[in-house]
Amino acid sequence: MASVRLKTFVPGPAMAPPLVSSGVIGWMRINLFNSSLNSVLTVVALFFLYKALPPMISWAFLDAAWLAPSPEHEGACWAFIINKFRVLMVGLYPGELVWRPMAVAAIVVILSVLTVARKLSTRLLIILWYTLPVVLFFIINGGILGLPKVEQSLWGGLMLSMGLAVVGILLSIPFGILLALGRRSRLAVVRTLCTGIIECIRGVPLITILFMASVMLPIFLPQGVNINNLLRVQIGIILFSSAYMAEVVRGGLQAIPVGQFEAAGSLGLNAFQTMVFVVLPQALRHVVPSLIGRCVALFKDTSLVIIVGLLDFLGMVKASSQDPQWLGYDAEAYVFCAFVYWIICFSMSRYGRSIERRNQW
Repeated sequence: MASVRLKTFVPGPAMAPPLVSSGVIGWMRINLFNSSLNSVLTVVALFFLYKALPPMISWAFLDAAWLAPSPEHEGACWAFIINKFRVLMVGLYPGELVWRPMAVAAIVVILSVLTVARKLSTRLLIILWYTLPVVLFFIINGGILGLPKVEQSLWGGLMLSMGLAVVGILLSIPFGILLALGRRSRLAVVRTLCTGIIECIRGVPLITILFMASVMLPIFLPQGVNINNLLRVQIGIILFSSAYMAEVVRGGLQAIPVGQFEAAGSLGLNAFQTMVFVVLPQALRHVVPSLIGRCVALFKDTSLVIIVGLLDFLGMVKASSQDPQWLGYDAEAYVFCAFVYWIICFSMSRYGRSIERRNQW
């Protein structure tokens, strides 16, 4: 009988466990600990959060006073924000007519939700957004349909900031597109005029334009012609933003290859049809992040109108913190202001990101 030889099993090197590439651990490996430098930075950031977050949470929530100021509380006094909330939102707008700004805010929120959810066609959304400012102006201003008129000097707070930003964005985008197209025009007169407008406006800060619109423009107006300060400031913001929008759009137009023009020409499209239906949609798709960035910057730039005497959201926050009955609550005022600005700007950036993802498919 043949002998059976038994093989001795020699253990080899231990098998390394598979790397986790999904779930929370996988996300941490990819985003936080994917290299030695990122691992060190993650540990340092966690250490700073460990030191900073507990005092911040105690100040903002655990030790805060919510209903009335109290010397027993060592944290924030959010009763100040609650007491001044109406002023921060609508400025000095009459209290008995606050329902009008509230109705306007509800309409804007509903239209924004419909826009984000894409429940309406693009054409209808454009019509609604460009009709909305006119309707909302007459609701807030009054003077028609039996609504008492409210002087624009009483407008303020977040209502004023949002109004300046929304109108500025809605009008500066089409004006910026026209300036960008004019700068690329073959007509020397049009190209020179558009280039001059863009470079002159971009060559000065927004504060200078606001001063010119608020102080200098009335001097050059004919006698008997009076444009209120708010409208002059709004025109200045639109012009300033349009110049920057034009450069953003021009960058997108330059990114379109020449083959697109040739292909459109081979299909029998003229220059206007080529630009409107072929080139411009692709150019705007390329510059969506930059356009959203300019919209966010425009909203934040509205805080500069305090220089010319308009009390926007930041101006009302500063004025409220100087109330003799509420002295010493500047930190709460500016923290609340920063939080509101962050919520609005972050929402705009996330909407821009959703547009980018939709255009990628």
